[in-house]
Amino acid sequence: MSKRRPPHRTRPRTRVRADGSVASASRARPGDASPDTKGKADATGKAGVSAAVSSARTGQPPVPAGSRLDFRAILAGTSFRRSLWPLGAGAFALLLSQGIPHEYGFLELGGLFTLSVYDLVLAMLGLSLGAAVAETRRDLVAIVCTFFGVLVVMLTFFDAIFGVILASPLGEVLYLIAPAAVMLTGASLWLSGRFRQWAVLLAAAVVAFSFSLFVGLDDLGVGLLDFAAGTVVSALWLILAPALVLRQFCGPWLTIPSRIVGSWLIVIGIIVLASLYVPMPLKGTTLPDPSQPDGGAIELQIPEDGSAPMLNGETLDLDGGTGQLAPEDPQAPVIPDKP
Repeated sequence: MSKRRPPHRTRPRTRVRADGSVASASRARPGDASPDTKGKADATGKAGVSAAVSSARTGQPPVPAGSRLDFRAILAGTSFRRSLWPLGAGAFALLLSQGIPHEYGFLELGGLFTLSVYDLVLAMLGLSLGAAVAETRRDLVAIVCTFFGVLVVMLTFFDAIFGVILASPLGEVLYLIAPAAVMLTGASLWLSGRFRQWAVLLAAAVVAFSFSLFVGLDDLGVGLLDFAAGTVVSALWLILAPALVLRQFCGPWLTIPSRIVGSWLIVIGIIVLASLYVPMPLKGTTLPDPSQPDGGAIELQIPEDGSAPMLNGETLDLDGGTGQLAPEDPQAPVIPDKP
């Protein structure tokens, strides 16, 4: 006959620590977790997956939801140091250009001409911020390519396109394009999502069109390839170099700064637009005053004996108070009044 064994009861195993205390060796099984713990774990896993997907789309390191921006990790990263190279190289070249006396080439003159159009320079910096907060790298590339494409087409076929513009109603309001480009760039930074992307693309096209008018109507203009190439390179640097640096800090914390910059651009565009309608003071010669004797006429008398001429009856002091005219012969000696 087989003997029935008593049911085996599991007893918690104990282990003795180094300090003499006893620790329980029971371990929590996966199925023993509470529903609250499971929900938290699932939420954490989903948040991690969504952060990884968003980082893969934007090309940025994943940032957990609700965490603060780790500036130390970003500044120590390799991608941040690489993004500083275009910005630093352009700033260093500009300092050398202005600090070392030399003869300017046409390529360099084109780059400096871009920086002289102040209102459009601010609009380009606004486009740079719009490219920095773009959701994906494809959106950033689309903004830069739109600006570059419109600018190259306008400069290549400027004479033909400008003739068509002058024949159209747009030719009468060309002075309004620059302030409109600045205000449109500022307004686009106030939007969000896909609406902001489409607005920034439209602003990039308008800014490029306005800037091409400044370049084409300049004395050098598109007649010199080096000058036009310098303007294009400088404009692309203004848009792309700051965008690469700001993109390292991309996140929801850039929403408020972008809207502040957008508000400034709108105000600057309004000021530029208002200044176009303010009449400029005219500087000309003074007309005769009818209230003066002889109607304000000017009477100049030149004596034949070589003495000082007289203007309206008053002797003109031509030699500092000697009462004598300077000799007609420049090589004749001049006798001073006092030794």
